[in-house]
Amino acid sequence: MNDKILPLLERRSVRVYRQGEAVSDDELRALLQAAMAAPSARACDPWRFLVVRERADLDALADLLPYGKMLRHAPLGIIVCGDQAQANRQELSYLLQDCSAAVQNLLIAAHLLGLGAVWLGVHPNEDRVTGIRRLFGVPEAILPIAAISIGRPAETPAPRTRFNPDFVHNGRWGN
Repeated sequence: MNDKILPLLERRSVRVYRQGEAVSDDELRALLQAAMAAPSARACDPWRFLVVRERADLDALADLLPYGKMLRHAPLGIIVCGDQAQANRQELSYLLQDCSAAVQNLLIAAHLLGLGAVWLGVHPNEDRVTGIRRLFGVPEAILPIAAISIGRPAETPAPRTRFNPDFVHNGRWGN
């Protein structure tokens, strides 16, 4: 493993958190700054972020997302949404790319801050999109894309890469 990219390889999905340890406002601001530093087609920045800290709201989100049970023990959730009217050419594809880049930046920032986080899919599952809109009053014009569970890690998965040379084609497909 190349030492210069080791922090990226060390970033792993963390689903178990130490209890009673909040994420500070300064850490939250740093996470959001990192998310909004992501590349965006034509710098349209269509991302929007819903910060969830209330225990009842985190529990309700955990109930809504089939793989989100860790939210019951997380001190922080962030729902990444997109405003399609603000996306490059108002295209859903650009919205999804921009918001995904923001999610990845947020996950890396969480790791660098000593936090643990996991990306939970929302879009394109209509029941999840509708559920988040209903629970949190998200307007119809805003599309929930993903939720992120964040806390102080109680587990440290080993660094890894899933590099597979069979997935790399040189110059032409099949080479």
